[in-house]
Amino acid sequence: MISYIISNFKSNPFLKTLYLQIFLFFLLIQIRSCFSSSPTPFIFPLKTQILRSPSKLQFQHNVSLIVSLTVGTPPQNISMVLDTGSEFSWLHCNQTTRDNQPDPTIFNPNQSTSYKPIPCFSPTCVNKTQDFPIPPSCDSDNLCHATLSYADASSSDGNLASDTFHLGSSGNISGLVFGCMDSIFSSNADEESKTTGLMGMNRGSLSFVSQMGFPKFSYCISGSDLSGLLLLGDSNVTWLTPLNYTPLVQISRPLPYFDRVAYTVQLQGIKVSGKLLPIPKSVLVPDHTGAGQTMVDSGTQFTFLLGPVYNILRREFLNQTAGVLRVLEDPNFVFQGAMDLCYRVPLGKTRLPNLPSVSLVFTGAEMVVSGDRVLYRVPGEIRGNDSVWCMSFGNSDLLGVEAYVIGHHHQQNVWMEFDLEKSRIGLAQVRCDLARQRFGVGL
Repeated sequence: MISYIISNFKSNPFLKTLYLQIFLFFLLIQIRSCFSSSPTPFIFPLKTQILRSPSKLQFQHNVSLIVSLTVGTPPQNISMVLDTGSEFSWLHCNQTTRDNQPDPTIFNPNQSTSYKPIPCFSPTCVNKTQDFPIPPSCDSDNLCHATLSYADASSSDGNLASDTFHLGSSGNISGLVFGCMDSIFSSNADEESKTTGLMGMNRGSLSFVSQMGFPKFSYCISGSDLSGLLLLGDSNVTWLTPLNYTPLVQISRPLPYFDRVAYTVQLQGIKVSGKLLPIPKSVLVPDHTGAGQTMVDSGTQFTFLLGPVYNILRREFLNQTAGVLRVLEDPNFVFQGAMDLCYRVPLGKTRLPNLPSVSLVFTGAEMVVSGDRVLYRVPGEIRGNDSVWCMSFGNSDLLGVEAYVIGHHHQQNVWMEFDLEKSRIGLAQVRCDLARQRFGVGL
């Protein structure tokens, strides 16, 4: 899924074909805000004897990472897509209740006594929305109105508001700003209707993590049992493999194709089975327009590379798998509009052969994608007695995306730490299912 909701080049052609749930765990956390002039402590009491631990949430994943929590007074159950590629969090709002029954896919502001709409001339509306590509406007009631748009023509309209978000039984965060969207158009309405909204987690001033003041957060996605772990705050995990850090790339001046609040890192090269590909350094850095940045995004399933780099990777992977895999000879089939290197694998084959790994080399860190994750089985595609598997790297040029995007499929079994204080991302190879057990989540 590509959910760059508030960026000019954000794309989302295959949003949410399967949804799985994230369940909240109740822990004590005391985090001081690093983003405001008067730091505010946040305390979440817990039912166990673990002290001073970050908030821990477990999730399951496929195309989207889903967080389940409650919002409002009294609390209403909602679910949100966890998206490090978006700044603004929003909920699908409706002022009526279907058959007088709670609907977890819709938030009803009329049923919340803590809900507050935000006026269009308020400091929040005027000053904190400057990174929105479409500036907010005033509606007929002088409320702050926002329009969010997708590159695949999906969009949502609604008002900025604030309400109380509940992380656990008594961890209440009052006054958190979000979009209460009453008009939503989606290219995949059936799947879109299964969640209430989106949790924006990038570095923008109105992102969920920025508003809560967490100095860092981490997540780990299992590649074996579709589970995961999200930590809000400093983990201080002594048993975790030492992290390798890559600095965030920051450009202060506005550029038309550079998202300044994204988690941008510097891609320095790509290896296939340890062989460094002959990629010119010039195509891996943003140009004078900002096109060509490399973003780490939990809201995107796969990884997308600019055309010249994708073609080099495609040729090398094709060469190294010659005689091992049978290429799908169908020029009319391009998986999700961007992946055109596909193979036929006999249906009776329970395991893929040993395949080349692909390594993404960043400044100071490396992300290794094992061979079994380089290919992805296309759901529902059968050719005779064969299933169809495609390389899980796509050509971003085919999507109209002027960027490199590192999706969560290639972040499996990698501890991902987003350090906002030191402007860096930490990576470490780890068994995420075992990490979840070590934290006592889901047991």
